[in-house]
Amino acid sequence: MEFEGKVALITGSTSGIGAATASLFASRGAHVIVTGRDSLRGREVVAKIRSSNGRADFLLATLSDATSARDLAAQAAEVSGRIDILINNAAIATFGATADMSEPMFDDMYAINVKVPYFMVGALVPAMVQRGSGVVVNISTMVAGFGTAGSSIYASSKAALNALTKCWAAEYGPHGVRVNAVAPGPTYTEGTQEQYGVRALENLAYRAPARRVADAVEIARAVAYLASDEASFLHGVILNADGGRSAV
Repeated sequence: MEFEGKVALITGSTSGIGAATASLFASRGAHVIVTGRDSLRGREVVAKIRSSNGRADFLLATLSDATSARDLAAQAAEVSGRIDILINNAAIATFGATADMSEPMFDDMYAINVKVPYFMVGALVPAMVQRGSGVVVNISTMVAGFGTAGSSIYASSKAALNALTKCWAAEYGPHGVRVNAVAPGPTYTEGTQEQYGVRALENLAYRAPARRVADAVEIARAVAYLASDEASFLHGVILNADGGRSAV
């Protein structure tokens, strides 16, 4: 129960890696704030957590800009009193040739994948600094670390998040707040299976030493490790949870 007495806000946690992380954190004692734009799925995640005697609340949030990020931060702090752990998980991904990408696609991905985490941190971390403790874990991607055709906007937005992770570690680490990131490889979620299909995920995963697609719970465990006191000396780390793809 390493998160007993802690409050964790997880953006984009109505499904996939976010939902798995919410359930895992709740099972380890955290009061979890589940957020997302689908109230039905959000309340299902909360109901599942509560059925196992966990603590969870749902906040409807359509994250798209600084205002929406600040609004969610304020609501979460009002519901729980404080936020000890922030998981920046909400993201969107669109793939295709650079010449085929539109300006709205570019703007939307950078808004949700970079701008929203930026202003969530700006809204919530100062209170952590005042208390002298807190944790931020950003959810990146393995493709932020190497070139892949067709992922230019998505990969570059997550590379920006990786850079922010290191900048925030330098900025907030001296004040007791740890900031790290997890970079997942191919993972079975509702979204990835719908967007890519199982065969495409398996083909992508086969390039890595693990030779398989991750389950969302496996990524959640990596997030939980970075958020726990077991990782107390880790600052500014991009933890590759990619089945070894970054090693080859």
